[in-house]
Amino acid sequence: MSEKLQKAREYETREAQLIHEDDRPCFHFTPRIGWMNDPNGFSFYKGQYHLFYQYYPYDTKWNAMHWGHAVSDDLLHWTYLPCALAPDQVYDGFGCFSGSAIELKDGRHLLLYTGVEERTHANGIREELQTQCIAIGDGVNYEKLPQNPVVDGSTLPEGSNPHDFRDPKIWREEDGSYAFVVGSRHADGSGQLLVYRSPDAMSWKLDTVLDRCHNAYGNMWECPDTFRLDGKDVILTSPMEMDAEGLEFHNGHGTLCIIGHYHPETKRMEREFVQAVEYGLDFYAMQTMQAPDGRRIMIAWLQNWGTNTQPPASQRWQGQMTLPRELSIRNGKLIQVPIRELEALRRDRVTQQRVISGETALPGVQGRVIDLMVQVRPVQEGSYQRFFMKVCKDERHYTEITYDPLTNVLSLDRTHSGCRRDIVHERKCLVRDRQGELKLRVVLDRFSVEVFVNDGEQALTAAIDTSQAAQDITFACLGQAQVDVEKYDLVMLEKEKFHD
Repeated sequence: MSEKLQKAREYETREAQLIHEDDRPCFHFTPRIGWMNDPNGFSFYKGQYHLFYQYYPYDTKWNAMHWGHAVSDDLLHWTYLPCALAPDQVYDGFGCFSGSAIELKDGRHLLLYTGVEERTHANGIREELQTQCIAIGDGVNYEKLPQNPVVDGSTLPEGSNPHDFRDPKIWREEDGSYAFVVGSRHADGSGQLLVYRSPDAMSWKLDTVLDRCHNAYGNMWECPDTFRLDGKDVILTSPMEMDAEGLEFHNGHGTLCIIGHYHPETKRMEREFVQAVEYGLDFYAMQTMQAPDGRRIMIAWLQNWGTNTQPPASQRWQGQMTLPRELSIRNGKLIQVPIRELEALRRDRVTQQRVISGETALPGVQGRVIDLMVQVRPVQEGSYQRFFMKVCKDERHYTEITYDPLTNVLSLDRTHSGCRRDIVHERKCLVRDRQGELKLRVVLDRFSVEVFVNDGEQALTAAIDTSQAAQDITFACLGQAQVDVEKYDLVMLEKEKFHD
């Protein structure tokens, strides 16, 4: 074990014990201590779900990336394991950037990640060199290969940039061979996704350019993922420097889903439908895995580089993961809903059915750790012009969900949630026209709001800083609408949090 890895493990073991569980979300994963961004190595190994993550234990700001590590039986209750990787080699001394994991044929656990080396030239100019590297272990301890990096810039298509070459996602083919997709930058400056293949997961060759951005959806495509789902081939990626297209994509670091058909003879993806993965404020760098029961499950960083804020000085962690989500394809589009395991945490069901006009609270409908279903429909055609719902509310603060049935625009606005920084606070999306009917599922967990629209057709997520004392929820209409509500408290089981 290197000195850097040993230091990280000793530090997290000592310092994380000082963070009280009441200061964390209940079931949204947070780093053991310090900073966290992308999920990595999301996989199932030796009977447990494994989640690794981009990690800097020593501060609540991004710095030299390590890999944190945790395991779970249900994707909700997580046990921290020792830090898995530290930037302790020449080829990854600037950081062990994002990657993925897979079980090898011999039963060992392989981590495939981007190593970043920072070089300083004679003229003083610094540059980052990104390569793909491997560490193999037993689910707790991992050893980096002596032949690392296993893939370097010499394998890239002509004109590609070796300084933007990162975030490999690995899988096993039906014939037992291995492949991974990785983000790269084409000679024209825009993103491209490359596929590499190997018979043994050790020696790799470039196979194809799976898809290219052509400067149409941002530029560099980060954290790519590809899989087959419900008869379709899917690409997920997180583009940098997106340009807004109506309400489908927002500016900055966005998300992209391409649904279509992969043609083995040409080794190209035929696009049939393109959409954003998420429409909220805080969602980036998603990664998926296939669960033992066949479900495709996605998790993402519940933050965004453009909306990131510094936590309070007393908070010793920064960054959280989204609720894991089950994916499917319906009518050619991506559908995402909370994992079904969440229902096992439900307690104290409350139902209310009311005709709503002015702002009102409903008896028993409140809380900060809840699963809330809301159905809105007009009393008669055109009976309401706007629906408002405020959550995490007190006398001064709230986060608001608004729906306009005339334009079919839904918005999530955290302007009054308690954040005192000048960042983006509102996102909007265009929902399917249902003649004024709307179905929402709103999951609250202390520091976040996740909204699932019309049985998962769209999702909007936001991190919030609101005091935990803000428990109220209100509903209002401009006009009149029938509002049906079903609410559950969510209760976590007691479980050991640390395993060193």
